[in-house]
Amino acid sequence: MRHKALVSWSTGKDSALALYEASKDPSLEIVGVMTTLSSAFGRVSMHGVREELLDAQLDRLGLPCLKVDIPSPCSNAIYEQMMAAALEMARDWGVTHIVFGDLFLEEIRAYREEKLSETGFQPVFPLWGRETRQLAQDMLNLGFGAALTCVDPRKLDRSFAGRNFDAALLASLPPGVDPCGENGEFHTFVTQGPIFSKPIEVLRGEVVERDHFVFADLRPLQSCYRPPSRT
Repeated sequence: MRHKALVSWSTGKDSALALYEASKDPSLEIVGVMTTLSSAFGRVSMHGVREELLDAQLDRLGLPCLKVDIPSPCSNAIYEQMMAAALEMARDWGVTHIVFGDLFLEEIRAYREEKLSETGFQPVFPLWGRETRQLAQDMLNLGFGAALTCVDPRKLDRSFAGRNFDAALLASLPPGVDPCGENGEFHTFVTQGPIFSKPIEVLRGEVVERDHFVFADLRPLQSCYRPPSRT
């Protein structure tokens, strides 16, 4: 029996690799992804990615998206209420498992497991415990491409915002910075990979600092023709 699963989708490399790995699990059927967006800005939460670019990814994935619009700022109580409502929609899809791209942060995993245990959904962590330098290299070897959309300047120089996630970037990361950015040093937007039908071409726009983070504004080279998938 195959269990229907949603992937917690940030538009970044870890969620993309988690989808790739989960899709190889014969016990799972990936039926869609779930993404939180800031309703005030029309951008993916934390990553600062335009919704239009998210839609371009969905077009290449060929999967529907359960989009969760959250206010900005958003209290944890409101966030949990809106996620609970989204999970009820996922239940209507027949979903029983939620896939996450977490790597090693125990408190994050414990939080997800606690919240899902209250709803009956089963969390799946296909990347958990893998050594992150090798994991970063594995992503590149598989053909994943990404750009850094958000940098925490308290942990990594702002000049990294907008750079490609590639071998040169990995070689230039300062000591103490996780190669996958798991400690919040940076976030990415995936532009290509084995899960996409074709790459996404992006233009790099201005770099701005907002709420103590540095964001590189990415824009699609061509508008995605697929209408936004909202549930």
